[in-house]
Amino acid sequence: MKNSDGKRMLWVSHMTRIRDHQDQAAFAELFDHFAPRVKGFLIKSGANNSLAEECAQEVMATCWHKAHMFDPARASVATWIFTIARNRKIDVLRKERRPEPEELTWGPEEEPDQADVMAIQQESEILGRAIAELPEAQRELIQKAYFGDFTHSEIADQTGLPLGTIKSRIRLALERLRHAMK
Repeated sequence: MKNSDGKRMLWVSHMTRIRDHQDQAAFAELFDHFAPRVKGFLIKSGANNSLAEECAQEVMATCWHKAHMFDPARASVATWIFTIARNRKIDVLRKERRPEPEELTWGPEEEPDQADVMAIQQESEILGRAIAELPEAQRELIQKAYFGDFTHSEIADQTGLPLGTIKSRIRLALERLRHAMK
């Protein structure tokens, strides 16, 4: 088996664990891998840093809440996630009445269902409020880990906090966010 096939199977396994068991560890690994890539994809397709960060967070929240909609027979996890990112960006651009970008290269051409678009927007607003309501120490670590593209070890080096403290605070913050999103 090729390494890329192994990675694909790993991500499908993670999505299954998220769907069936709300597995936070699987989601954290998925988030660590895809959130920076989604942000980079959005920046390369014309989004500013702020919009890319916001959309990446919303895309990953959608992955958590819509894991039951992922079908490995239709698309890889990466294609599914980047399709959500593409559709989210188009939705934001429409909302801002900007011209739509020309063809983005990820995923199918189908437009998202309006019910899904509205659900994603509502979930994004709830997630944004939930992040804002986190204790400052947890919020800062979540921002560094998921928006700043820093590893837990790099955050420990930056803050001087022990690695275990970093991981615990991030885990607690993710748990609070999970409860807020129910």
